Amino acid sequence: MTLDRPTAHAHNFKRVAILFAGGPAPAANAVISTAATSFLRSGVEVLGIKHGYSNLMAFGPDRELKEGEDYVVLNHKALKRTRNGQGIIIGTARANPGKQISHPADLDDPEKAQPLKTVYEALCSLGVDALISIGGDDTLKTANKFSMYQERLPDDAHRIPVVHLPKTIDNDYMGIDFTFGYFTAADTLATEIRNLLHDGDAGQAYFIAETMGRSAGWLAYGAAIAGEASLVISVEDITGAYREEETYTDADGNEVTRPTMNVAKVVDRIVRTMTARDKEGKKYGVIVLAEGLAEFLPQSYLAGIKRDDHGHIAISDVDLGRRFAKLVSQRYKEVTGESRKVNGLQLGYEARCAAPNAFDVMLGCQLGVGAYRALVEEKLSAIMVSVTGQLELHYVPFSQLVDPDSLVTVVRYIEPNSDFHRLARFLETYVD
Repeated sequence: MTLDRPTAHAHNFKRVAILFAGGPAPAANAVISTAATSFLRSGVEVLGIKHGYSNLMAFGPDRELKEGEDYVVLNHKALKRTRNGQGIIIGTARANPGKQISHPADLDDPEKAQPLKTVYEALCSLGVDALISIGGDDTLKTANKFSMYQERLPDDAHRIPVVHLPKTIDNDYMGIDFTFGYFTAADTLATEIRNLLHDGDAGQAYFIAETMGRSAGWLAYGAAIAGEASLVISVEDITGAYREEETYTDADGNEVTRPTMNVAKVVDRIVRTMTARDKEGKKYGVIVLAEGLAEFLPQSYLAGIKRDDHGHIAISDVDLGRRFAKLVSQRYKEVTGESRKVNGLQLGYEARCAAPNAFDVMLGCQLGVGAYRALVEEKLSAIMVSVTGQLELHYVPFSQLVDPDSLVTVVRYIEPNSDFHRLARFLETYVD
């Protein structure tokens, strides 16, 4: 029995669609390929929706969906040797049909729910019987809203079961230990950090490297640990003396109170690392900052910064690394009376489509197969596929991942003083 093909299960699926949304991640094609192959081997046609929700949202009386332009047929020939491929064979986009839905009641508003209705009608026009959604927490929220939209349809309406596969190199997802692409991204950035260390050593200089990781520090910490950085700071570290609050009036005239970082104290902490390394005879190093720290900057630093469809600030416009490089350089000279070259730079985009390592390919494959098993074997919908331990599959209902009132997800932070968090403290330069 152990060498037999998987047991066949009865199902009514004739055509399923796979959609990838949000930022790229290594092993994306492993997920897409194995999900598609699992269905193809059971006689189900598979469509790859191109570029996230963008083309589905453009569907209408005067805009039919076209093969090759809006979707592709994922057959065995198209999937040949794609499992380890870089990039995303069906593309991606950040279009968000659930943007206007911030409470369940909004689904009853025809105008706010129209984009979801358009997506539903677009998929129906293609004869889709199930949707596999691949993406980050914003895409998870969209999958949940799409599922809830269908709950409000007439009893005799066509239902499209939805299964979501978690994706983010940030690894800040509730309901799963590690997301596909995380280890490849961390390894890619760690290699760059090690390169910067040699550069800094040669010229007695420092680099402040801003890494991806908007909401939590998993990627920054992983890259810093593997890259032998001198110090890593993320949002989880903005506590105690490093945390403040500020109140300001927003563009709509509302008074807003929000947590911020004490920039001066964070800069001093970095300078303390530099002076400690001076005593060790190391006049160089790499400091890693998670990009999410930009959200904790006082409002004066964020004036004029744009926000995206999900309300996030355009972090790349903040240029956190270069801002801190200037502040750190000035403070170091004030403390020591000496000058030290400090360079700021951003790392991250180069990691999103890196060639996936073996673990991420295995993890991605299991998630892709998990989509098939959830829909066909378990007859599930409105769930996220999860993997724990030795790639054991679990299926987590959307209701456990999304707040029922606000319809937002919960970020999985690095737990302060957890063994993973403490690992970085043990490995970085000690300061008094």
